[in-house]
Amino acid sequence: MFAIKAGAQSPAFTIADSLYQLGNYVEAINAYAKEGNEKSSLQIARAYTAIGNNEKAIAQYLDIIDKNPNQVLAKFELGKLHAKTKKWEKAQLVFENLTVAGTENPEFYYYLGSALQKKGDSKNGNEALKKAVELDSTHLRSIYLLGKFYVGAELPSMAHEILDLGLRSAPSDPALINLKALTYFNNGNFVEAITLFERLLEMGEFQPFIFKKLGYAYFKNWEFDKAKKNYRSLEQIPNFEADAYFGLGEVYLMEKQLDSSKIFFKKSIEERRYVFDEEYKNLGRIARLQNRLKESLDYYTKAWEENKADFFSYYQVCIMADEYYKDPETKLRNYQKFLDDFDRAPSFLRQRVKKRVSELKEEMHFAKK
Repeated sequence: MFAIKAGAQSPAFTIADSLYQLGNYVEAINAYAKEGNEKSSLQIARAYTAIGNNEKAIAQYLDIIDKNPNQVLAKFELGKLHAKTKKWEKAQLVFENLTVAGTENPEFYYYLGSALQKKGDSKNGNEALKKAVELDSTHLRSIYLLGKFYVGAELPSMAHEILDLGLRSAPSDPALINLKALTYFNNGNFVEAITLFERLLEMGEFQPFIFKKLGYAYFKNWEFDKAKKNYRSLEQIPNFEADAYFGLGEVYLMEKQLDSSKIFFKKSIEERRYVFDEEYKNLGRIARLQNRLKESLDYYTKAWEENKADFFSYYQVCIMADEYYKDPETKLRNYQKFLDDFDRAPSFLRQRVKKRVSELKEEMHFAKK
């Protein structure tokens, strides 16, 4: 009978709980405050979190922990709140404390690993995430973060290994399927990537990046009609028209339909709100194939002006100016500028330029005689 009484809630606490469940958090806080015990303090912290008053929630959690350093639940919720508010250093400290305590809880290691990754400490973050997976091989959030890191770090074998582990327990998880598709895509395995991206579409994941990746994968796989289909789907999504037009421009260029390709590259330029160096380079290439040397020169010049660190664009400026102009001094100035401005360009390219500079100087020398 004593045990039953000890575990029973007071009528006031029951009323406070009802208010909390109904979302009347302010009234619930006032009701819990009348109880003055640890359980009601925990509920007050949760209510403050629910209404978005994170500072008061954190203060409440800290007060609970100060009075009872063994209150693991308060620490856990405090750590998650620090993570939610992107206070990664504080989140790390809380979850380090929880993991040092010897509690073999994969959630603690997941949040610790996530906080460390956010701070830029990938090495220790990944170790914590691996520990979470070691404790629970179905811990998908830890698997996802590890997979995402391996994909970004271009470690395909490690990415496939961890993602396959996750897919064994959750074979239809779209986030894991997407990461595995990206692993194949980034490694140039377009056939495998296509299969997985198509599966995502079948699952209803009509995301713009899927259409974009599929369009490019089909393009690289020489399946031009399917590439166009996906770029046309991408075209229907607001703010992605430029990417769609650029992709279509590439496909038509590969098919040698130069006029159509030119139209789409120009449409891509019209839609974009930033640099157009790739579009201008492709337009320059088209003009050159059509033997429109001055037009090609102008487009490559625009590409270089959009991105003056691009040595390839300026090299094309040199080549087209060399073909278009008759004056060797004009040609020489361009090549010399290349050597002066792009000392980190590939050595084979610099050697070509140096050779042409020597030829032009020799030509000018003999012309004076």
